[in-house]
Amino acid sequence: MKSTLWNLIAASAAVVVLSGCVTNPYTGEREASNTARSAGIGAAIGAVVGALTGDDADERRKRALIGLGVGGLAGAGVGAYMDKQEAKLRQQLQGTGVSVTRMGDDVVLNMPGNVTFDVNRSDLQPGFLPVLDSVGLVLKEYQQTLIDVTGHTDSTGSRELNMDLSNRRSQSVATYLRGAGVEPARIETLGVGPNYPVADNSTPSGRQANRRVELVLKPIVQG
Repeated sequence: MKSTLWNLIAASAAVVVLSGCVTNPYTGEREASNTARSAGIGAAIGAVVGALTGDDADERRKRALIGLGVGGLAGAGVGAYMDKQEAKLRQQLQGTGVSVTRMGDDVVLNMPGNVTFDVNRSDLQPGFLPVLDSVGLVLKEYQQTLIDVTGHTDSTGSRELNMDLSNRRSQSVATYLRGAGVEPARIETLGVGPNYPVADNSTPSGRQANRRVELVLKPIVQG
């Protein structure tokens, strides 16, 4: 059942991306436009959050954090809290290659593989560690959020290899954030391999866009 759901969602995201492809005048290759790529990211992120983490993982973490004395947000305070966190992240991550996207009350950080990992590797590039340090500082300041760390790959190589690689990459980011002082109870990791493309896997630039780690920051809401 979950495998079927993954395939349906991946197909939907791919349709969004491919319908917005443009031809690169320098290479002659078909590539996703920025608008289509953003739409694909939205579709893929929404699918991952809704289909894979679900209420159980969120409620488990919420209960654990309440036990640690972290209270929930309520009413208009939810949006205001996430606005401040979003602004702080945009300030810290400007020029790093990490994009910050707002989806309702959630904040999404897209960490492309070209700045986080070497090809087919799951150890973080040394040059990216200061960026994660900056992310960790903001996450520690804004403790009333859950953190979903999801690893993605392109479609080259075997599915088994990509599922394992995406899981190890999400674990690498999560492990570093825990070591930087982010409360472990807030973090959930996922590896989804090539299931949620945000660009066309038939082009080098598309494959590079699909190789990524995403952090979804979700407010802890009272009730």
